[in-house]
Amino acid sequence: MRLLIQRVKSGSVSVAGRVVAEIGHGVVILVGVGHGDGEEQAAWLAEKAANLRIFADADGKTNLSLLDVGGAALVVSQFTLYADLRKGRRPSFTDAALPDVAEPLVQRFADLLADHGVPVQVGVFGAEMLVEIHNDGPVTMWVER
Repeated sequence: MRLLIQRVKSGSVSVAGRVVAEIGHGVVILVGVGHGDGEEQAAWLAEKAANLRIFADADGKTNLSLLDVGGAALVVSQFTLYADLRKGRRPSFTDAALPDVAEPLVQRFADLLADHGVPVQVGVFGAEMLVEIHNDGPVTMWVER
């Protein structure tokens, strides 16, 4: 599994012109699922995301986690994180898990993140989504397991 974590002032997901999920201060997490990913990867990444120290403390140092600052997470499925761009100009997505495997694993990741005490909103798997991200910093991190 791959996560692209962005520290945000706010984030939202709209489908067909209707907001289906939104958060204020926290993180937007784009989640890609690859072949062979499962519960172990989802659990490890949920713990990592909840406790990653990417928020500033009173001294301006990045010492605080999502849990420390009471932030929320917006989880969005993103199979394109598994794009292979090594040949030609058209991306290949053969390394991405099929939807019947990826969808429950993205939801499981979101549930495990919530189990850590993070308020979680989720995009709509497989939908054409408009994702609004108001990146704070900007701070963007790639995590893979």
